[in-house]
Amino acid sequence: MQIDRRALLRKLVSYVAASPVIAAAQSAKEGKTTIYPPVYSDEIMGPVNLHEFEPIAKEKLHKLAYDFIAGGVEDEVTLRANRESLECLRIVPRVMTDVSSVDTSVTLLGKKLQSPLLLAPTGGKNLVLPGADLICARAAAQVDCIYSVGGAPMDRLEDEGVELTWWRNTIGQATRDAAQNFARRCDDDGAGAILLTVDNQYQSNRDRNNRNRFDYGYMSGGVPEEGVEREPRNPAVAAMLLPHTPGMTWEYMEWIRQVSDIPVVVKGILHPEDAAAAVEHGASGVVVSNHGARQLGSVVASIDALPDCVQAVGGRVPVLMDGGIRRGTDVLKALALGASAVQIGRPYLWGLAAFGQEGVQRVYELLAAEIRLAVALAGKKDLASIDSGMVRNPQCGL
Repeated sequence: MQIDRRALLRKLVSYVAASPVIAAAQSAKEGKTTIYPPVYSDEIMGPVNLHEFEPIAKEKLHKLAYDFIAGGVEDEVTLRANRESLECLRIVPRVMTDVSSVDTSVTLLGKKLQSPLLLAPTGGKNLVLPGADLICARAAAQVDCIYSVGGAPMDRLEDEGVELTWWRNTIGQATRDAAQNFARRCDDDGAGAILLTVDNQYQSNRDRNNRNRFDYGYMSGGVPEEGVEREPRNPAVAAMLLPHTPGMTWEYMEWIRQVSDIPVVVKGILHPEDAAAAVEHGASGVVVSNHGARQLGSVVASIDALPDCVQAVGGRVPVLMDGGIRRGTDVLKALALGASAVQIGRPYLWGLAAFGQEGVQRVYELLAAEIRLAVALAGKKDLASIDSGMVRNPQCGL
C-alpha cells in the first residue's frame, strides 16, 4: 500500500494543533486568560453549566456547611426571586450584524477585565476548605479577575509572586478611629478598593442555620469532625438580635476620605435613593445586591432593583449587580439593564467544594465563555452596544 506522506503530515499537524497542551501554550503566548479547549481533567470538565457544580459540592460537604452556603433567610422568598426574576426576562436579539469579533472587556476602577465578571465576597469559605480565601485568590489571579475578600492575609500572595487585583470587603467599623485604621491598612496592604457592605447591621434570621443549631464560630475553623467536641462560640438561635454594625451611617464615608483616597464601592444597595446617596458621599461604585438573599427576608430581587438604581446613579460611577447569576444570558440581561459588571458568590464556592482551585477557575471560565457567546448571539460586538431595548418582561407587559 502506497503511503500518502502529505496526507499523513497534514493529519499529524492537525493532531498537534488540537492538543490541549499546545492550545494552552499558544493562549499563554497571546496573553489570553481563558483557553480553548480548556486543560482540565475529565472530572472537572463534567459539569456543563454552573448549576451542575452544586450537586457535586453537596456530596462532598458536611450538611451544616452546605446549608450555610445554599440557604437564604427565613422562607427563602428572595432566594427564589433572584432566579425567577432573571428567568422572567426575555432577550430580543439583533441579526445581520458583524459579530466575527466580540469584545466583552470592561474597565473598573482602572482595571481592565476581559469579562464583566467578579468574584464576590462570601462568608464561611473555611467551611469548604481550610485557607479557602487564598485558594480562591490564586484562582482569581489565574483567570485575571477582581476578587473581594475579608480578612485573609493577602501579603502571602505577594510573597508568592501572585499578581492580583483585590478589594477588601468590610461591614464597617463602629468608630472613626477603627474605620480610619482599617482604611490605612487597606492602603498599606495594596487593596484596589474597599468594598463596603452596608446591609449587614445585624445577624439575619436563617432558618436552616437555626434548625441545624449551626455555630457561627464554624465559619473560621470549619465544622468539627464527627466525635470532636468544640465549645460553642456563637450558636444560631431563631430571631436572635445579634448586632454587627447597626450604628453605621454615611458619615463612615467621610471618616475614610479624611485619611485615604482608596476607592470605596458600596455593596448592598436596593433603593434608588440609597444609590444616589452613595455617590453623593463619594462612592466610586455601587453594587445592587440583596446579600444573596441572606439578610432581610422578602426584599426585592437584585435584577428588579437594578434599573431604578442605575437611573439614580446617572452614569456617575459604575453600577454592579449580584444575586442569582448562573448563566451568560443572566449577565447579558443585567448589562442590558445598566450594570457595568456582575459578581458571583455561591457558584464559585460550589466549584471550590467540588474541585478546589481548578473548580473555581472552571466556574469563572465557563461563565465568561457563556457571556461571550450570549453577547455574540444577541448580535452585539461589545458591551457598549448592549442596551435596554434588548430585554422584555412578558409578565409585566414590557
